Amino acid sequence: MSPPDDPDAEALDAYSRAVVRAAERVGPSVVNVEARRRRRRMSGGGSGSGFALTPDGFVLTNSHVVEDAVAVEVATADGCRFTAQIVGDDPATDLAVLRVEGAGLPSVALGDSRALRVGQLVVAVGNPYGFRCTVTAGVVSALGRSLRSGTGRLMADIIQTDAALNPGNSGGPLADSRGAIVGVNTAMIPVAQGLCFAIPMHTAEWVAGRLIRDGRVCRAFLGLGGQTVPLPTPVARRNGLAGSGIRALSVEPGSPAAGAGLREGDILVALDGTPLAGIDDLQALLDEGRIGVALRLTVLRDGATQVLAAVPEEWTARS
Repeated sequence: MSPPDDPDAEALDAYSRAVVRAAERVGPSVVNVEARRRRRRMSGGGSGSGFALTPDGFVLTNSHVVEDAVAVEVATADGCRFTAQIVGDDPATDLAVLRVEGAGLPSVALGDSRALRVGQLVVAVGNPYGFRCTVTAGVVSALGRSLRSGTGRLMADIIQTDAALNPGNSGGPLADSRGAIVGVNTAMIPVAQGLCFAIPMHTAEWVAGRLIRDGRVCRAFLGLGGQTVPLPTPVARRNGLAGSGIRALSVEPGSPAAGAGLREGDILVALDGTPLAGIDDLQALLDEGRIGVALRLTVLRDGATQVLAAVPEEWTARS
């Protein structure tokens, strides 16, 4: 005699099938990334996860996984080990691309991270604490979060999920129920439960493309150290400004900001007419297309606005 239909059991079976399907499609492309580092007189290593981005051996992982590495190895799900070369990394988005010759890794299908919805099922695959191909599942808890990278730069449009992550998951894929990659797992909050974050795939694709093409991501640089500060209400009203701006705490000698005449104490309130409520707004606007292009900096000085002209340079390590 057949057991009676149980709607709850059917729903759980459908959930299980979705997780199994995603894990089976994504798992073969996931690798364990081991980095050997040397810092001053100390040597050590770290490990994380990654996944095959293209059939010809490009692997995507987190920048912090391979930071300062003098040698990198990847291990596939079946235990094979390969030497990997760092093609490029971008600490500002915590992404890096590796190249693995001869591994024959199956690449993954990339999903549309812009189509994600809060509550949607997601599956994370990685190597927490060295336990290879560990699968966890959860939901998209929130979208559009902001998270600081190791450089202090704000990473925007971050995916928050409760799919459990642990040390070693970094750089692994976050997939939807169809097994398409929608994010790159990047961080969790150790003292919390269910607070995990992933870089959306549309950001990762753009960064990976630049790293594969150029080995780096170009960003514009003005040369000021700033702090978000509130504006006095009468001053903001009189000048038609937002409620806050960026106070210049330091101006690097010889920088575009110095050349424009920006002074310490000036409050930057707009860039090419776009209001700046804080330092993160400025960072978001200083992209590759601004390099070498004259910009109008609207500053508040002595209670009145002035417009300065600056030509951003390309950001380098010294910046």
